Amino acid sequence: MFRTARSKSSLQSAATILELIYHDTVRSIRKGHGNAFVALGVNILTVVIMVMAFYLMFTVLGLKAAKLRGDFLLFMMSGIFLYISHIKAVSAVAGADGPSSPMMQHAPMNTVISIASGALGSLYIQVLSLLVVLFVYHVIFVPITIYQPIYAFGMVLVAWFTGCGVGLILLALRPWFPQFVKIFMTIYQRANMIASGKMFVVNMLPPFMYNMFSWNPLFHNIDQARGFVFINYYPHKTSLMYPIYIGIVLVMLGLIGEFYTRRHASLSWEARR
Repeated sequence: MFRTARSKSSLQSAATILELIYHDTVRSIRKGHGNAFVALGVNILTVVIMVMAFYLMFTVLGLKAAKLRGDFLLFMMSGIFLYISHIKAVSAVAGADGPSSPMMQHAPMNTVISIASGALGSLYIQVLSLLVVLFVYHVIFVPITIYQPIYAFGMVLVAWFTGCGVGLILLALRPWFPQFVKIFMTIYQRANMIASGKMFVVNMLPPFMYNMFSWNPLFHNIDQARGFVFINYYPHKTSLMYPIYIGIVLVMLGLIGEFYTRRHASLSWEARR
């Protein structure tokens, strides 16, 4: 009935937090579907459908010849993978359990663990999907060569990181403006279909089009990634550090906002989600 509280060492506390993050990451992955393989299959199917849709669109419009030298489908996938990694990270972090969620009643669960597990679950699914799609395309269809695969994968992580930053800000705003956050997420996802620049070769864009999209860190991210994917392409107009700096700023602002929101948590917020 009575238990004596025992203080834990820093190592034991860190191990407990990591264990909680692991179990909550598994829960977040299985949240969409009870079968993890089906959840992975749905994500792979989303990528394949998007790649084929853009491929058919560019084929019908006769724009394939205007792209950079290299595999055209790899060009499309290099943009779509980063776009989906970014958008899924936004959705996963913005949809994480807040301070008034019933999950927070189970100690030592907290919002940091919920945010970290949502972000890691999203990253896990996207990386696994990327590897499966590239492996199948390389083995069954056309052998591909990625110029600098480590740096190209780093760009995937940057896209995920900036998505986590946007998601953190939306998570902090969600209890205060739930309808606005829902509408904004939809608009943000749709706008980035074009504003991310995944359909363009940035070096070939006229100045007025570049100025329309240069505010977007994902635009810089995708163009820099293509510089690491293709040996014949060097991004002249975009910045490698811009999305990293923007991601850091967004994460810091999101953490500050989440801390403020957590201090003013109300049980009635869950009914407004």
